[in-house]
Amino acid sequence: MTGQAEHASADHARILQVVMIGLGDEKFALDAAIVREIIDPVPVTKVAGAKPFVPSIINVRGNIVPLADLRLRFGMPLTDASADTRIVVIEIPIDDEPVLVGLIADKVYEVTEISHADTQQTPRVGVNWKPEFIRFITKWRDEFVIVPNMERILH
Repeated sequence: MTGQAEHASADHARILQVVMIGLGDEKFALDAAIVREIIDPVPVTKVAGAKPFVPSIINVRGNIVPLADLRLRFGMPLTDASADTRIVVIEIPIDDEPVLVGLIADKVYEVTEISHADTQQTPRVGVNWKPEFIRFITKWRDEFVIVPNMERILH
């Protein structure tokens, strides 16, 4: 095999450990390496002048953490919290600094593995997501799952 073919083959066979969450009818896979904790909903404080998709902050173990609603970034309707609603606290680099952000999830399913071998290209027609917000789409339990690019979504 050539070096380029070997690299492509190795990348294609890569396994990614993820936390599966639900937003509305969509399933998302968050890279488990960025997930710090999953908590029950807590009181929120609205922030005047904040970006619409990060309208408030929460207190997580004494830390002030912005709370993002990915539904707004993906053009999905907002919903009320349910018994399954959780906050997934992630840590991502913003301007080369680690930043904690809480993500509202309608449901957290499980920690599992997905394979790059099952990835699909993001369709350019028929979806209202910005392609730069999607790392890739893959299959999980016979369903399509979105693997979001959290740095681009939250920047």
